[in-house]
Amino acid sequence: MTELRPAGIEPYAHGMLDVGDGNRVYWETCGNPAGKPAVVLHGGPGSGAGPFWRRLFDPAAYRIVLFDQRGCGRSTPDAADPRTSLAANTTHHLIADIERLRQHLGIGEWLVLGGSWGTTLALAYAERHPASVSALVLFSVTHTTRREVEWVTRDMGRIFPEEWARFRDAVPEEMRGGSPADAYARLLADPDPAVRERAARAWCRWEDVHVSTAPGHRPDPRSQDPRFRMRFARLVTHYWRHAAFLEDGALLRDAGRLAGIPGVLVHGRMDISSPVDVAWHLARAWPDAELVLIGEEGHGLSGTSMTAAVMAATDRFRST
Repeated sequence: MTELRPAGIEPYAHGMLDVGDGNRVYWETCGNPAGKPAVVLHGGPGSGAGPFWRRLFDPAAYRIVLFDQRGCGRSTPDAADPRTSLAANTTHHLIADIERLRQHLGIGEWLVLGGSWGTTLALAYAERHPASVSALVLFSVTHTTRREVEWVTRDMGRIFPEEWARFRDAVPEEMRGGSPADAYARLLADPDPAVRERAARAWCRWEDVHVSTAPGHRPDPRSQDPRFRMRFARLVTHYWRHAAFLEDGALLRDAGRLAGIPGVLVHGRMDISSPVDVAWHLARAWPDAELVLIGEEGHGLSGTSMTAAVMAATDRFRST
């Protein structure tokens, strides 16, 4: 069984970075101040960068940077508050925040580790700022294209018909003809708090279904927190309804910009939430990437083999 690094990896520095538009982003650094710089791009969007992420790195070798993306975790303002505008919360804003944080910390280039939504953000960042990236370690690879969003929110009803019917029926009938992400975003902006709460619960319940294919899957306990539910649902639907604010297919089209950057793509063969063809096509378009397929695992790092593969990748790059 693969063990994460010990849980006692605590930050030696932290702060709030003013990134403009009224947003302040929480950041922290852990591990070795003189070590190889690495930054974590968490999933969601909206899940935040918890202590778990620190434990994927050798703290003696890495200067580990974690931050909470706009609107979530300890960053302000909180997207859980319906009064918080998401107008200045796009992939392009997040890319600028990552660069601003790198410069603020005086880092020349860093390894970028991302999972799920964090892989979309990592690829978009690396393709725009390749000189800032020493290596990429990505797991549960997504591009957040319109096709992927449609797959997660509608087509997977063929695999989970009962659960998807419940997800669909939480939306008023007159709103079911278009994009589910768009319908839920509208419900989450409703002036009635009861409508918003029902939508957040239904969205998070469906999220737990479509990532549930790995053996021993357990629902995310954070979904029991009403503020987390609202924050997460608002941010995910905001990004999904806009297909990550990227030109459709741009991440794969521009993968050539990653030439010379080594990468490891770790993906579960049983990942129904993010089908493996997304990672496979990326590996073919990016010759410096290695695709590691884990036969028995699904989405995320709930299993030991996925975790082991990600840790092996960070270990590989720690001295390069």
